[in-house]
Amino acid sequence: MGQTITEKIFAAHLRDTPSPGNMVLDIDVIMCHEITTPIAIMDLVEKGMDRVCDPNRIKAVIDHVTPPKDAKTAMQAKIMREWARRHNIKDFFDIGRNGVCHALFPEKGFIRPGNTVIMGDSHTCTHGAFGAFAAGVGTTDLEVGILKGVCAFRTPRSLKVEVSGTMPKGVYAKDIILNIIKQLTVNGGTDKVIEFTGPVVEQMDMASRMTLCNMAVEAGATSGVCMPDLVTAQYLWPFIKDEYDSPESAAKDYRRWHSDPDAVYERVLELDVSRLEPQVTYGYKPDNVKDIGEMAGTPVDQVYIGSCTNGRIEDLRVAAAMTSGKKIADSVRAILVPATPAVYSQALDEGLIKIFMDSGYCVLNPTCGACLGMSSGVLADGDVCASTTNRNFSGRMGKGGMVHLMSPASAAAAAITGVITDPRSYLP
Repeated sequence: MGQTITEKIFAAHLRDTPSPGNMVLDIDVIMCHEITTPIAIMDLVEKGMDRVCDPNRIKAVIDHVTPPKDAKTAMQAKIMREWARRHNIKDFFDIGRNGVCHALFPEKGFIRPGNTVIMGDSHTCTHGAFGAFAAGVGTTDLEVGILKGVCAFRTPRSLKVEVSGTMPKGVYAKDIILNIIKQLTVNGGTDKVIEFTGPVVEQMDMASRMTLCNMAVEAGATSGVCMPDLVTAQYLWPFIKDEYDSPESAAKDYRRWHSDPDAVYERVLELDVSRLEPQVTYGYKPDNVKDIGEMAGTPVDQVYIGSCTNGRIEDLRVAAAMTSGKKIADSVRAILVPATPAVYSQALDEGLIKIFMDSGYCVLNPTCGACLGMSSGVLADGDVCASTTNRNFSGRMGKGGMVHLMSPASAAAAAITGVITDPRSYLP
């Protein structure tokens, strides 16, 4: 019987099987940010175990509240900063060099096909876009990862989503994953890895694949994953060019991680996107999804474009193309947050930042702040936000606020009109 990509990765990293159905894996990349990691750091210090397994395997960043908004968040950053210095962690990204972790770390070339990756953050699944097993973990598991370089997981179960058809104009990866979550529900992927396959996924760039995998957790999944291929190799080429003769040879090597044709899945979901319309959430669960036409005309107070889901240069280009030469509605405040300094710099070079600022957007430094209601765009009670983020839980962006998740194109359209709007009429 064949193996899935996840089963192959688990087999290659197996350290121990302490009990049936449970596996301890060696971890290639241990990611850390200033919200969850300081708790683990302080606990290790109190236990007299202030050590790290390997400073080269640890990647750390201050990204959720940056710069700090108060003494508490400043202390969280300080704990991270001093810990990184103590243990000679070179890949630590402090204020000015930081960015949204799940955009910054791939951009730095830290993820490879076949890797195992953990972080104290549920959207760590983003990195599965590279053909890796990447999962968010709790504080105890993060501590063990930092200290010993291992983590325990259940034996993997996989769910395959085959995406076919032709992508309609105005429909993006965000619309596809919202529709998939609608079909699977928020519990449909529980304790499973969602494997995204099919001709549409194969034609996607890495930014789109990261968007798919980023929101796998919203269907309850442990992780999402895509097959590594030439697109993956070309993205990674600046970092792997000394290891392979060409991107093509790298892609050929990466095929060893591909799921076997006779691999077994607990479920296969087939999605033909040819007639898919732009999607939008309503209510307070990520599976509360409708065609955007059903929500058209719903007033919004704030528009937010950014986050680890849709803050990359590809997302900014789509939104800027629609925004160019237009003003945002008087009733709306619009916030743009490039996910990393490199994205910000490239958007400056391409003239995108000027387009947004000329139209009335507030442009901020890279941060996760607004997405989880911590800073830089928190909603007031009763506010409605059209957002490119990944969660619409009650109070997610601020107590009493309502979040409608959508693509950057749909968010840009809402900024122009002041209401939820089908973006297709505004596409250039």
